[in-house]
This record gives sequence, structure tokens and C-alpha cells, in this order.
Amino acid sequence: MTDGLLTQWWVWVAAGVALGILEMLVPTWLFAGFAIGAVATGLGFAFGVPGAEWMAASPANAIIVFAALSLAAWLAMRALFGKPGGNVKHITKDVNDG
Repeated sequence: MTDGLLTQWWVWVAAGVALGILEMLVPTWLFAGFAIGAVATGLGFAFGVPGAEWMAASPANAIIVFAALSLAAWLAMRALFGKPGGNVKHITKDVNDG
């Protein structure tokens, strides 16, 4: 049953929208990469990009493409929106210092 669903473009786009909504509710930048990957996978099915036949051949192929696109989206967002200079924030002055 799920084999046919994983090759439908609208399932991937709907999953991406649901993950995007979840990202808005839990703003952690975790679900945004998955949402972009799911929407990109769905658009790949919808517009028949090169390799769409390979993705449709097996649900595992579609999941591999989804995982690769999600990872690429997450790394791109990390590079664009990450803290400059790393993730550690050094506090040199306390609020209570006079």
C-alpha cells in the first residue's frame, strides 16, 4: 500500500507542508531541512526531472533522494543562517555587573 504512495508527488509535497508547519510550531531548524527535501522530492516527481523514473522504480530510491536533498538543504541553511564564528556565544559582561 505504501509503495504506491511514496511515488506520488502530492504525498511528498503534503509531507513537506506538514513538516514546515511543524517547524513553525517547534522552531529548531531541524524540520526545515526535511520539509525542503520532501517538497523538492515531490516537485521532482511532479515535473519529471531526470532520474524521476529511477525514483519511482522503488520506494527506497525515493527515500534515498529525499534523504540526500534533506541533508543538502540542512547544510545549506546551516551555512547561510548559522552563527558567524561558530555556535558558542561568549558572554563577557554580566547583566548584574555595575
